[in-house]
Amino acid sequence: MTTSFAQSAAIRSEVDRSLRVFLDRQRPLVSGPELAPLLDAVAEFLAGGKRLRPAFCYWGWRAGGGGEEPAIFNAAASLELLQASALIHDDVMDASDLRRGRPSVHRRFQALHEESGWQGSAAQFGEGAAVLLGSLLLVWSGEMWRTSGLPADALAAAEHVHDLMRTELMCGQYLDLLEQAHGESTFDSALRVALHKSGKYSVEQPLRLGLLLATRRPQPWIDRLCVEYGQKVGIAFQLRDDVLGVFGDPAETGKPAGDDLREGKRTMLVARTLAAASESQAADVRRLLGDPELDADGVKRLREIIEETGALAASEEMIKRYLDDALNSLERAPITAEARDALVELAVAATSRRS
Repeated sequence: MTTSFAQSAAIRSEVDRSLRVFLDRQRPLVSGPELAPLLDAVAEFLAGGKRLRPAFCYWGWRAGGGGEEPAIFNAAASLELLQASALIHDDVMDASDLRRGRPSVHRRFQALHEESGWQGSAAQFGEGAAVLLGSLLLVWSGEMWRTSGLPADALAAAEHVHDLMRTELMCGQYLDLLEQAHGESTFDSALRVALHKSGKYSVEQPLRLGLLLATRRPQPWIDRLCVEYGQKVGIAFQLRDDVLGVFGDPAETGKPAGDDLREGKRTMLVARTLAAASESQAADVRRLLGDPELDADGVKRLREIIEETGALAASEEMIKRYLDDALNSLERAPITAEARDALVELAVAATSRRS
């Protein structure tokens, strides 16, 4: 393959630079000692992450015939602001204590309230601050996109997709909440959440953005590539994330072991487990899943059931099948060998067993 680690690192470096420049531009607007913690929290939060969404956007651009235009990194980097917004809000909804090995944003502002000796509920202050910061990043993602420096006709051709991404993300988050409220998931509903909560805005739509920015107009082959490759990689990506949420190494995931089990996430992994479980196994799953005080023994028991029912193996097979189908579809796409190799590597990286 022609896409080297150095090339991937260069893309990440350009995206990081774009984010720094954008945040520096916002500093005069978010100035003063009272607002400084907001920008500090954003800068620290954006320091992490794999930059997968900007990478899919960039290689969509190259696959569509785009050249070495520095402004593409500004447009692609706007997706990191959207991702940060989603994660901050997600942590509030899930009452997560950690993100990437550090206190989640709402816990960070809760600690600020406690250390400052302010009045009122520190927890409520932290959640409110995180909701506002996540919303601010959502606004900034649109601003960074519009001011990226790409030609107006290119931005106009892809603007509707950038808007649609934000709508799909919010709807996906609601579907996730709804699944937990319903208490049980079907295979179809779990797959729908996987697609809308993460799959579309992680892979399919970033890829589509890059393609439309380069080509300036919709084309049948673009839709085929985004569905046959992007959608399937996106689903496999979310299925992998669900597995890592239960079996991942905390040193790599940045979250406590089994955190998704404490939060009661109704994923495909859980749906498959309950579908294949014995009465006693199902009773244990329903008793333990979603317990915020779930200890190491409880996590161990749930992991055992997930493996014993074959749910883990079935999820791994689903990931492999979606990935294989996606990679096969690349052979039919009218793109350069360089772009094809890059999209293969990105797909494998997004669905690997490492976080």
